[in-house]
Amino acid sequence: MADFEEDINRLESSEETEQVEMETSEDEISPETEQVDAETNEDEVTPETEERLDELEQKRSVSNNAAERHMRKRDDLNKQTREWVAKRDELNALVRSYIDEAGKHREERDSLNMNVQQQKELRDECNKLVSKLSEELHEMRKDRPQADKNQPSLRQLKKEFSDLERKQQTQVLKKKEEEALVKSLKALDDQIREIEKSSEQNEDMRDKSTALREAKAQAEVHHKLVSEYADKAQAEHDAMIQFYEKADAVRKEADEAQAKFIESKKAADEEHRLFIEESKSYHESDKDVYSIKSKQRAARKRKSDADNKKAANDLFARFKEGKVLDTEDLMILQKSGYL
Repeated sequence: MADFEEDINRLESSEETEQVEMETSEDEISPETEQVDAETNEDEVTPETEERLDELEQKRSVSNNAAERHMRKRDDLNKQTREWVAKRDELNALVRSYIDEAGKHREERDSLNMNVQQQKELRDECNKLVSKLSEELHEMRKDRPQADKNQPSLRQLKKEFSDLERKQQTQVLKKKEEEALVKSLKALDDQIREIEKSSEQNEDMRDKSTALREAKAQAEVHHKLVSEYADKAQAEHDAMIQFYEKADAVRKEADEAQAKFIESKKAADEEHRLFIEESKSYHESDKDVYSIKSKQRAARKRKSDADNKKAANDLFARFKEGKVLDTEDLMILQKSGYL
């Protein structure tokens, strides 16, 4: 509204300047010219000019009210436009924050998936070792002789062998008895050696079994880590999806705010156009009103000057006839330039 009032103030200032110039110009007109103008003036106050003036003043008032109405509506729409811009920017900032959070979860998911892959590779290596050790242990068990449940233990055999040696050394035996004793010692020695060899094989089998158990345990550890990392990676993936979905939802709101901003901006521009249009109409009507009123003022002044001049002429004629004039009459003659 400030711009509208400034325009009006400038117009009024211009009107005052024109009025002063017109009055100055009129003061310089000779009495004879004024008399002719007064007699032939076409701008005197008439019912037609008064009607035209009323129409112009009504039109000016209508334009002024319309301009103010469009200005208020434009300002309200501009306020709404700023609010929608602020809302849109706020929502876009929220979208960016959600996308940033989703990116963090995506990076963490990818890191966890790398761990999953590493643990799978380690688990697969352990499973290969388990298969290898299982095959070797199976082959060792195939080659191992079946144990005789009635066979004495290695300790018993060694004791029996020691007893026979002592008997051989301490007793006098007949030849057949000696030969039988030596034969028994040899048989015991073969049995002891076979059992000791079997024990060594059992030791290798125990080592293989231990390695197999350790390989299985390691495979299970890596498998467990695969599951743990996979679960964590899935959780990060789900969180990432949630943030992306939030971003999509808020982005939709931001797009709606942008649409509202454009709608308000277009409406505000249209109201501003109408405001300018009505302001121009107001100024045009105001200019016409001022022109008519100026002409009417000039006509009234010319008529007044003519009347005053006629009165002065009559007084001057009386003065020349020697009639007595009062002070007021003399003042009129002096103003008219006769004295």
